[in-house]
Amino acid sequence: MAASSRRNFLAAGLALPAAGTAAVKRLEPAGAPAALSLAAPKELKFGQLGKTGLKVTRVAFGTMVTSDQSVVEKAIDMGINYFDTAVSYQGGNCEAMVGAAIKGKRQKLVISTKSQREEKESALADLETSLKRLGTDYVDIWYIHAKSRAEQLTEGRLEAQEIAKKKGMIRFSGVSTHSGFDNIIPAAIKSGKIDVILTAYNFTMGSQIDDLLAQAKRAGVGVVAMKVMAGGFRRVKPGSKLGDTLKKEGAMMAALKWVLRNQNVDTAIPSITDMDQLEEDMRCMWEPFTERDQQILAQQMEFIRPLYCRSCGHCEELCPKGLPVSDLVRFAMYADGYGQYGLGRERFLELPEEIRSVRCRDCKECTVKCPNGVAVVDRLIRAQELFG
Repeated sequence: MAASSRRNFLAAGLALPAAGTAAVKRLEPAGAPAALSLAAPKELKFGQLGKTGLKVTRVAFGTMVTSDQSVVEKAIDMGINYFDTAVSYQGGNCEAMVGAAIKGKRQKLVISTKSQREEKESALADLETSLKRLGTDYVDIWYIHAKSRAEQLTEGRLEAQEIAKKKGMIRFSGVSTHSGFDNIIPAAIKSGKIDVILTAYNFTMGSQIDDLLAQAKRAGVGVVAMKVMAGGFRRVKPGSKLGDTLKKEGAMMAALKWVLRNQNVDTAIPSITDMDQLEEDMRCMWEPFTERDQQILAQQMEFIRPLYCRSCGHCEELCPKGLPVSDLVRFAMYADGYGQYGLGRERFLELPEEIRSVRCRDCKECTVKCPNGVAVVDRLIRAQELFG
């Protein structure tokens, strides 16, 4: 099997009661599951994005780390109808690739993109750029990207979305979030101006935001899950202690099935880079989440505990030097987990210079202690050494 196949790597773990976790025995791979023919999938399952009326496949396609256009084209042929990208992904090459893949098929697809800009004019300029790259007159959803606080839903950003709607450049507005869920999700719902919420959601988070997802569902706001594989870490070197530990058949599929079991999630957008991953993810649309899946994920929790931030918000504003701890851990994850050094560095360079210049090795002791066991100092130093 190709080295890039998700089957050979471990995504992350599942938040389970301590007693249940302690009872889990090491599970060995149960043999390769029967392959799904890429040419003949089963009947597709759909979710509806809140009041938008958009019906999307329960497994959709996150293109952030996709470079192979043929994988996107095959996904379309198999029936996946929702593809997510962003103006910043791969320096713009991602949108261009998606645009080439959807050419001649645009009308049957749901396409979303994102911008982090705060000013109305610059945000709209980003949208113009996205439309040009994608080769389309409109996108179905345009997200205010990567926000964690209510005050980030600024008048300028919301006004840009309203202008874009009136001009027919977008159909629906959204916000994406990696953290600060208790703050940003209620604010998005209350605003009455956000049609879809794109949120990090995976098994390391347990039931942390389940009630918030239910609130969005009741309010008619669509819910899209991202970061469903909890960081990937599929590129750890074989032969290393961590690499050998991470090789676990079925963990990636179990991760996606865990997300899809929640009916308040309308669709999930796992990152897909090759045909093996596409095959696995499609199968998750039909295969139920089982006790064995739960046991596999519970065991893996310990394996990535030092590496993966669960976005609980505990560390916000705890660093005396002002470091955005969870963001820096995430940037390191982009490089170590997804193999996307460029993306991690791009995000790092967006930070203020005074933050980029901080070096954790200069501190005698770190005041930030992660309640979930992330090796904060190690991950921050890793980000600083990689990108600084």
